[in-house]
Amino acid sequence: MDNINSKLQATSKNNKTNVPTVNRKTHLLYNSGNNEWYTPPEFIEAAREVMGSIDTDPASSHRANETVKATQYFTAETNGLTKEWNGNVWMNPPYSQPLISQFADAVTEKYISGEIDQAVILVNNATETKWFQKMLLVVSSAFCLVKKRIKFLNINNEPVGAPLQRQCIIYFGNKISMFYKYFIQFGPIFVPYE
Repeated sequence: MDNINSKLQATSKNNKTNVPTVNRKTHLLYNSGNNEWYTPPEFIEAAREVMGSIDTDPASSHRANETVKATQYFTAETNGLTKEWNGNVWMNPPYSQPLISQFADAVTEKYISGEIDQAVILVNNATETKWFQKMLLVVSSAFCLVKKRIKFLNINNEPVGAPLQRQCIIYFGNKISMFYKYFIQFGPIFVPYE
């Protein structure tokens, strides 16, 4: 965590901006809804095309991995936050607090440390949160602002109501042109300025 905070502070000083912190509770920041919904397969297949494989899904379930097909995956019971990850990571973490912050910090630290090679992360477009800002400012290589709210799937693969916010797909890795090629269909792609 100290490593992330140091890089975040350095980035802020170099860009002569302050990264605001959130001090008030909003309903989106403190979401406590159901964490068991499934990503439509077109997003997972795009991630697989970009990275070449999905080796780890740290926030999954047996049902979700039928689509993700990660070599290793962790469920709520096996707790991916306490495990070693490897290779290419697909992650659609639980959106409730404190889990989303914990998973966002974990994927960021694991990428910085070299424990993982690449990651595609699907999260709410929560620009007001510290965890989101850390991922974008510290390590993201590119990100896609999904042009409409994703209708996640229920256990029967039927679309259910979309979340309150739109989503963002964040990429950590060096295949930016591949990320653009496969994710531009979902919304505009941005590459952070260095």
